[in-house]
Amino acid sequence: MWGLGPTVADPIGPADGPLTALDAVHAVEAELGHVLDEALCRARAVDPLFARDVAGRVTAFVLRGGKRLRTAFAWCGWRAAGGSGDATALLRTGVALELVQACALIHDDVMDGSPLRRGAPAVHVDLARMHRAARMTGPPEAFATSAAVLAGDLALVWADDLLTGTALGSPYGPQLYREWRAMRGEMVAGQYLDIHAQAAGSSGVDEALGIATLKSALYTVERPLALGASLAGADAQTLDALRSAGRCAGLAFQLRDDLLGTFGDPDLTGKPAGDDLRARKLTYLLAVGLRLAEASGDREAADVLGPHASARSDETVERMRAALKRTGAWTVVEDRITELAATSLRHFAKAGADPVVRREFAALVERASGVAPKRTGEAA
Repeated sequence: MWGLGPTVADPIGPADGPLTALDAVHAVEAELGHVLDEALCRARAVDPLFARDVAGRVTAFVLRGGKRLRTAFAWCGWRAAGGSGDATALLRTGVALELVQACALIHDDVMDGSPLRRGAPAVHVDLARMHRAARMTGPPEAFATSAAVLAGDLALVWADDLLTGTALGSPYGPQLYREWRAMRGEMVAGQYLDIHAQAAGSSGVDEALGIATLKSALYTVERPLALGASLAGADAQTLDALRSAGRCAGLAFQLRDDLLGTFGDPDLTGKPAGDDLRARKLTYLLAVGLRLAEASGDREAADVLGPHASARSDETVERMRAALKRTGAWTVVEDRITELAATSLRHFAKAGADPVVRREFAALVERASGVAPKRTGEAA
């Protein structure tokens, strides 16, 4: 068992490492349990109340599920760059990615006021319930917001500790750390641009794509691919191909997430539908819809999709959904997702991965984007 620190432990997994992306996910799932058990033990040594209320909630949130896509993409990058043998560093990196994802989601739910995540109450909602049940003083929401921010911070601390230890124990540590450092900065920049665009009532298509790229696409696919490849000592050409593949696949993932956030079934997605419309967050879907409405002279659609000060009721959200369908924005976004997924596979092929890894990557892109991209070499 290895912890969050830099101690070098025995190799994990089979001699040749995880043979498939699914194997890597299973190995990381098992290791998550070990890592979080150790983290909870350390938290209890600091303070039992902190361990129960904060560290315990982070642990439960991380173990509650998630697609584990970042781990799978890191494995693809590792294998594409020739990674084999002891997979300890790869699995540590996968666990760190799951922890930084937990940080991002906990904080995102606070900023968006989202009540649900992964089919259960969001962390800040659960903390507010705890406040009420314990009959604590002060506003429950203010306490819950503060405590949830700390919970997200703790997940990031655990992720950074783990990645730092991995980098220190790897001959390719400097490159690994550079990718990690860039990823964290991009995430924060993307989140800020997101809330700034919402407050400013922005509507630009290019701005929406920039936010989607920084906030999600890079840390969902591009950086995990590069992190995995870095652990195998990838050269510049391989890294460039993987980064291009990852940026396209990651953007396809985010555009799909925008569609699901607008039209999806909460019972299937585990989070509410319509929250982005209610808050008028600048998504590519919204920006395209507004542009098409203005170009076609659809004043009703342009008015309901445009920025305005009044609160958006359930009826307004339904009108926004109808406008996005009527203008053809939904179709435009679907077509863009398909194009991005196919382009991603073409870039990945340039990395020189063997056919097995290319098939694994294609399956992951399909899972992330919701479309089956035509693979390189297939007949038209």
